[in-house]
Amino acid sequence: MSPTDDMVEIEQLLARYAVGMTRGDVGRVLAVFTPDGTYSAFGDSYPLDAFPALIAAAPKGLFLVGTPVIELDGDAATGTQPLCFVEHSEHAMRIGYYNDTYVRTRQGWRLRTRAMTFIRRSGDHDSGRPHAFERSRP
Repeated sequence: MSPTDDMVEIEQLLARYAVGMTRGDVGRVLAVFTPDGTYSAFGDSYPLDAFPALIAAAPKGLFLVGTPVIELDGDAATGTQPLCFVEHSEHAMRIGYYNDTYVRTRQGWRLRTRAMTFIRRSGDHDSGRPHAFERSRP
């Protein structure tokens, strides 16, 4: 595969994530991650088995994402992708970006980690306050 093919595949992977989140399609969202994948925000990192509950607890709306910056390194890659989320009922926005790691699997490129950084009105960039979402901890 050429580097261009890898970039296109990763961009399509991230598009499937955004469309899945917009439509509330948990299966589509989970399919873009490796089985050991994690999502980080709100001061915590969540394994995939917590993702359905996170999605259920999250506001609903439109996930607008920009073209990611991707650094390829063989069968691994890192990237940053800007995000603007627009909540459906009041059109309130959240803006920020994802910092990602990717890995090439037998099924193609997948997200291994996705970490959200919010951009605040103050100009601060942070991962957010601890989330109201609670999960049982080992």
